[in-house]
Amino acid sequence: MKEVLDLMIRNLVDNPDEVSIKELNGEKSVVYEVKVAEDDMGKVIGKQGRVARAVRAIMKSIASKEDKKVTIEFID
Repeated sequence: MKEVLDLMIRNLVDNPDEVSIKELNGEKSVVYEVKVAEDDMGKVIGKQGRVARAVRAIMKSIASKEDKKVTIEFID
């Protein structure tokens, strides 16, 4: 799952080398902390949070196949 998130985020930003994703595993849940360059934060979140919402929806779909809950936090 982390690989899919990494691929999506790296394709959205201008500085893919500055993308960092931290994975925190629980019993039935996974939390991803996504850090990107300050200039790229707007691209990852999008207008009114639409891009971030879409990324979360895709990851939620993937996680449901593995019977897990996923949370994505964008850290600045």
